[in-house]
Amino acid sequence: MRKNDLERDTGQTAGPLEGVGKQLVNRKTLAVAVAAVMLLVLPLVAAWLDEPYLLTLFSRILIYALAAVSLDLILGFGGMVSLGHAAFFGIGAYTVCILSVHGFEGTPVLSWPVPIGGNENALLLWPAAILLSAAAAAVIGALSLRTSGMHFIMITLAFAQMLYYFFVSLEAYGGDDGISLFARNHLPGLNLADDRQFYYLCLAALAVFLFLADRLVRSRFGMVIRGCKENEPRMRSLGFPTFRYRLICFVIAGAGAGLAGALITNQTEYVSPGLLHWTRSGEILVMVLLGGMGTLFGPVLGAMTLLLMEELLSIYTEHWMVYLGPFLVLVVLFAKRGVFGWIAGGNGNHG
Repeated sequence: MRKNDLERDTGQTAGPLEGVGKQLVNRKTLAVAVAAVMLLVLPLVAAWLDEPYLLTLFSRILIYALAAVSLDLILGFGGMVSLGHAAFFGIGAYTVCILSVHGFEGTPVLSWPVPIGGNENALLLWPAAILLSAAAAAVIGALSLRTSGMHFIMITLAFAQMLYYFFVSLEAYGGDDGISLFARNHLPGLNLADDRQFYYLCLAALAVFLFLADRLVRSRFGMVIRGCKENEPRMRSLGFPTFRYRLICFVIAGAGAGLAGALITNQTEYVSPGLLHWTRSGEILVMVLLGGMGTLFGPVLGAMTLLLMEELLSIYTEHWMVYLGPFLVLVVLFAKRGVFGWIAGGNGNHG
């Protein structure tokens, strides 16, 4: 089927917006450009203010933004409401931490049936984290995508909780207490122990994933995924293998979360089963909703808003969630399409 036919049947258009739409696109582009410049110069501002903690805080924001963008792929564009996305986040984190610890100690991860040794090289560990998270997403997605609605939500939640308790049971790796990383991974040409270099690496990882995700959702594949969200039976009647398309999208999202997990391990130098808990999935989901679903860049603003509010409010009170709750209610009432939609001055949807 030609792309024009697909656009007509799914109600999607890939051409430029016209009239007011062009103005909205310009406002979106301006918002993205301003945010990008701010993130690029942040290390300089942190050095000028003599506040190195800003680099640590915003590195964490960028990592969670990456996880939120990966969730937006399946939630905002595919309509797949997952409460288990933190499972892939945690798998990526544990993969890097376990292999790094064994690499530091010089002990094998497995001796039988296939000997697997540890390593501290990011060029090996991070792809391994991505692949294992993607593999887990393939298994979970193959089962959960056979359902929809509340059943899909509950199955993804159940899988995440099973993995959470699995890692709690691993006493060799700290169990419920978690496990510490001896040092950040080695990456040729970079010193990840330098917070500035690590910050720019996180920023680059987020920028690359945003670019790839943007290309994906603008492609024929993306139009099929959006068509499945609007009317999956109709897409099947048009001859599209919707299950396969949705599963691939689910796996890509899991891989993105796995990369975020690899980065958070290096940022905190610590991993615990809490990274896989359903409340962590809820936080990532809130970031997407707060920033704006189906916008890709919206979840970045959502992660920034949520984590900055947590950081600032916790200075004054340990009950900061009491103040965050009313703010979320106001966003739902007056900025229904998220912070990014409000800034863009329109619906904020990706176009």
